[in-house]
Amino acid sequence: MAYVRSVWIESDSSEFAWAIDAVCEWSKARDKRAQEVMLAFAALLHEPSLRCRIESLRHDAEQGKLGSLGSLLPSGEDSKKEQSRGEVDERHVPDYGYGRPLTLGERKSMARRPSRRQLDRLLADPHPSVILNLLNNSITTEDDVVRLAAKRPLRHEIMKEIARHPKWNVRRRVRLALVLNPGCPPELGIPLVELALRSELRTVMERTEIHPDIRRAALARLGEGRSDAHGDGSKKS
Repeated sequence: MAYVRSVWIESDSSEFAWAIDAVCEWSKARDKRAQEVMLAFAALLHEPSLRCRIESLRHDAEQGKLGSLGSLLPSGEDSKKEQSRGEVDERHVPDYGYGRPLTLGERKSMARRPSRRQLDRLLADPHPSVILNLLNNSITTEDDVVRLAAKRPLRHEIMKEIARHPKWNVRRRVRLALVLNPGCPPELGIPLVELALRSELRTVMERTEIHPDIRRAALARLGEGRSDAHGDGSKKS
């Protein structure tokens, strides 16, 4: 992800837009290296520090009629919604069994080295910083992250922490759990759909509660009629 970020920052926006559009096409054809780049790029789309560059890419995609790139980028309205989201409601913090509410600092510290019992409660914490520490520690398992990604309701900020985490965004089960969450926003779900196997796309199409834009993206991918290089199987990427 760091390499893709550096190339993006150092490149002319228009040239980068054309390059990423081409990579997206190769990724759809199951080119492994292209998919690795797309994973990193999809994660970077949720970096607040890159909002201005994302706006520039959106403009370049519209001007150049770069459909593959344009379908991945959040709309201007989506970006405004993200900036206007309120702070975490501390009333939704779980009871950690200490007889008093724990501070954010205490919860973040606990998330770095939790016991199994503490981890189960931390998974219900609404603060993205707590969840990030949970995703970073060595105790959290893939099953834990899948359970977290499938939680309803789940804050968009937490979904995005999962989607851009380099340890977990390479796990197909985690990506699919995010996409299948009815609360998953299109700007997060559509880039993940581009990386899905055909069997996963069919699962997305079966879930009518998913955002219609995400289902349309899955239908479009299925309609391309491309075969999976890895078969329709269950190998993790």
